Amino acid sequence: MFSRLTARRPAQGFVRAYATHVAKGRTQLLEKRPDDVVVTFAKRTALGRARKGQLKDVPVDELLTALFKATLEKTQLNPSLVEDICVGTCHPPSPLYVSRAAAIAAGFPVQVPISTVNRLCSSGLQSIVTVSNAIKAQQIDVGIAAGVESMSLNPRPTPEIVSGVAQHPQAHDCVQPMGWTSEMVARAYNIPRQKQDEYALISHTRAANAVKSGIFSEEIIPVEIRGATVSVDDTVRPGVSLESLAGLKPAFLEDGASTAGNSSGIGDGAAIAILSSRAKAEREGWEILGKYVASAFVGVEPRYMGISPVAAIPKVLAKVGLQKEDVDVYEINEAFASQFAFCVEQLQIPIEKINPNGGSIALTHPLGMTGTRQVVTGLVQLRRQGGDILCTSMCIGSGMGGAAVFVNEARP
Repeated sequence: MFSRLTARRPAQGFVRAYATHVAKGRTQLLEKRPDDVVVTFAKRTALGRARKGQLKDVPVDELLTALFKATLEKTQLNPSLVEDICVGTCHPPSPLYVSRAAAIAAGFPVQVPISTVNRLCSSGLQSIVTVSNAIKAQQIDVGIAAGVESMSLNPRPTPEIVSGVAQHPQAHDCVQPMGWTSEMVARAYNIPRQKQDEYALISHTRAANAVKSGIFSEEIIPVEIRGATVSVDDTVRPGVSLESLAGLKPAFLEDGASTAGNSSGIGDGAAIAILSSRAKAEREGWEILGKYVASAFVGVEPRYMGISPVAAIPKVLAKVGLQKEDVDVYEINEAFASQFAFCVEQLQIPIEKINPNGGSIALTHPLGMTGTRQVVTGLVQLRRQGGDILCTSMCIGSGMGGAAVFVNEARP
């Protein structure tokens, strides 16, 4: 099977050289400076299968409150030291109100402000970028970034645009269902059903092995919800095979190739990161897990939304003077096997470096959570294998993409 997952040469002109930024390079990236933005804590809740799983009846405010409480208890962080909180989330009504209420209910003083951001699939990453930029600008010393979504209770609403806007072809494509964009990528770039299923099987197999070996317990923080402890993902399906994947019907178009088995599942969950300046962390005696380095966001043709990591990853690597080979672990969101296969083969990154414990095809993709979850997962994996550099990336609904670079400072 794996022999067929061969890399193709990038389409000419597609991957541009982003050489306008001053290069730093791997050696300088690993240096430690007082003004670095560091990660002192990073965990996620267990994932729940949408409409059927353990979090199906848990709204965003309740889930966030549980995560905030567990974090304060685990870290013994004085909540009054937190100068700002940013929550990435997409579809709950009144997200700022419910996030602020959750923080107060969890024990943060009313003096601690909060904001919410929505950049669809990268909302969780955007929350980290927002807090990191505030620390870099010396607006704050300590902040919390979180990502959360209940796709059970707040599924994606159908975007509405007026007819005058919809007449523009690209504007029309911006608001189409994500499954439709997956099929457009598959058709435009000739990603056959069998290849999609093969990539999906890698994700399912890796995730099942990770669950069996208990690997995910290193990144999951147990949370108490309604008298029960939630600590194990209920989204991973053991025993997936090529034969079972091949038997699934197309999910979006009758003659399509994207199925429930080779597309990311919809799910529920939350993730969190505590960030500070290095100087502050050292003064407080906090453990430093890693540091945030840089991020980049890009736009692509909306109908080919899923290809965007092919532009976002080279852009962020060029910003910090890295080559693809310098990165030890990539966490690239598996929105659909069609776009994931395209990205892997265009970027020509060894599959062994990408999502070593599976991705969203197996784990599910709670929209606001994923960007934070990938950072949590990637930093834990770097620590486990003794690696240094993480690059995380995802496509973003409406035709965008994001990527970021982090450095591991924790050792096995």
